[in-house]
Amino acid sequence: MERIRDLSSKKAAVIFTKSSCCMCHSIKTLFYELGASPAIHELDKDPEGREMERALRALGSSNPAVPAVFVGGRYIGSAKDIISSHVDGSLKQMLKDAKAIWL
Repeated sequence: MERIRDLSSKKAAVIFTKSSCCMCHSIKTLFYELGASPAIHELDKDPEGREMERALRALGSSNPAVPAVFVGGRYIGSAKDIISSHVDGSLKQMLKDAKAIWL
Protein backbone atom coordinates (compact mmCIF):
# COMPACT_ATOMS: atom_id res chain seq x y z
CA MET A 1 0.00 0.00 0.00
CA GLU A 2 2.88 2.35 0.80
CA ARG A 3 4.31 2.02 -2.71
CA ILE A 4 0.91 2.87 -4.22
CA ARG A 5 0.71 6.01 -2.06
CA ASP A 6 4.25 7.00 -2.95
CA LEU A 7 3.84 6.50 -6.71
CA SER A 8 0.40 8.10 -6.84
CA SER A 9 1.63 11.29 -5.18
CA LYS A 10 4.62 11.93 -7.45
CA LYS A 11 2.63 13.39 -10.34
CA ALA A 12 -0.71 15.18 -10.71
CA ALA A 13 -2.22 12.27 -12.67
CA VAL A 14 -1.20 8.63 -12.26
CA ILE A 15 -2.64 5.55 -13.93
CA PHE A 16 -1.86 1.98 -12.85
CA THR A 17 -2.29 -0.34 -15.83
CA LYS A 18 -1.38 -3.63 -17.43
CA SER A 19 0.22 -3.62 -20.86
CA SER A 20 -2.33 -6.04 -22.34
CA CYS A 21 -5.46 -4.27 -20.99
CA CYS A 22 -7.59 -2.58 -23.66
CA MET A 23 -9.48 -0.43 -21.12
CA CYS A 24 -6.16 0.75 -19.70
CA HIS A 25 -5.16 1.85 -23.18
CA SER A 26 -8.47 3.67 -23.63
CA ILE A 27 -8.13 5.55 -20.33
CA LYS A 28 -4.52 6.52 -21.11
CA THR A 29 -5.64 7.80 -24.52
CA LEU A 30 -8.46 9.82 -22.95
CA PHE A 31 -6.02 11.51 -20.57
CA TYR A 32 -3.62 12.31 -23.42
CA GLU A 33 -6.47 13.74 -25.49
CA LEU A 34 -7.50 15.95 -22.57
CA GLY A 35 -3.96 17.33 -22.49
CA ALA A 36 -2.72 15.46 -19.42
CA SER A 37 0.58 13.63 -19.24
CA PRO A 38 -0.05 11.01 -16.57
CA ALA A 39 2.56 8.80 -14.98
CA ILE A 40 1.89 5.26 -16.15
CA HIS A 41 2.79 2.27 -13.98
CA GLU A 42 2.33 -1.09 -15.71
CA LEU A 43 1.81 -3.67 -13.00
CA ASP A 44 2.63 -6.63 -15.24
CA LYS A 45 6.11 -5.20 -15.82
CA ASP A 46 6.82 -4.38 -12.18
CA PRO A 47 8.34 -7.02 -9.88
CA GLU A 48 5.96 -5.85 -7.14
CA GLY A 49 2.98 -5.72 -9.51
CA ARG A 50 0.91 -8.46 -7.86
CA GLU A 51 1.29 -6.86 -4.43
CA MET A 52 0.38 -3.46 -5.87
CA GLU A 53 -2.69 -4.98 -7.55
CA ARG A 54 -3.85 -6.37 -4.19
CA ALA A 55 -3.30 -2.95 -2.61
CA LEU A 56 -5.39 -1.31 -5.34
CA ARG A 57 -8.22 -3.77 -4.68
CA ALA A 58 -8.01 -2.89 -0.98
CA LEU A 59 -8.51 0.77 -1.94
CA GLY A 60 -11.75 -0.17 -3.68
CA SER A 61 -10.61 -0.80 -7.22
CA SER A 62 -12.88 -3.24 -9.02
CA ASN A 63 -11.94 -6.57 -10.52
CA PRO A 64 -9.83 -6.28 -12.60
CA ALA A 65 -7.92 -3.79 -10.46
CA VAL A 66 -6.70 -1.83 -13.48
CA PRO A 67 -6.93 0.76 -14.76
CA ALA A 68 -6.72 2.52 -11.40
CA VAL A 69 -6.55 6.30 -11.63
CA PHE A 70 -5.24 8.83 -9.14
CA VAL A 71 -5.54 12.59 -9.58
CA GLY A 72 -3.88 14.94 -7.15
CA GLY A 73 -2.78 11.95 -5.08
CA ARG A 74 -6.38 10.84 -4.54
CA TYR A 75 -7.85 7.58 -5.83
CA ILE A 76 -10.50 8.49 -8.42
CA GLY A 77 -11.54 5.05 -9.58
CA SER A 78 -11.42 2.51 -12.36
CA ALA A 79 -12.43 2.77 -16.02
CA LYS A 80 -16.17 2.98 -15.27
CA ASP A 81 -15.64 5.84 -12.80
CA ILE A 82 -13.34 7.72 -15.17
CA ILE A 83 -15.71 7.41 -18.14
CA SER A 84 -18.62 8.60 -15.96
CA SER A 85 -16.69 11.61 -14.72
CA HIS A 86 -15.61 12.42 -18.28
CA VAL A 87 -19.20 12.28 -19.53
CA ASP A 88 -20.47 14.56 -16.75
CA GLY A 89 -17.55 16.98 -17.24
CA SER A 90 -16.00 16.57 -13.80
CA LEU A 91 -12.85 14.76 -14.98
CA LYS A 92 -11.53 17.77 -16.85
CA GLN A 93 -12.16 20.01 -13.84
CA MET A 94 -10.41 17.50 -11.54
CA LEU A 95 -7.39 17.51 -13.84
CA LYS A 96 -7.37 21.33 -13.92
CA ASP A 97 -7.62 21.56 -10.14
CA ALA A 98 -4.70 19.15 -9.74
CA LYS A 99 -2.73 21.11 -12.37
CA ALA A 100 -2.53 18.04 -14.59
CA ILE A 101 -3.78 20.16 -17.52
CA TRP A 102 -3.49 23.89 -18.14
CA LEU A 103 -6.62 24.75 -20.14
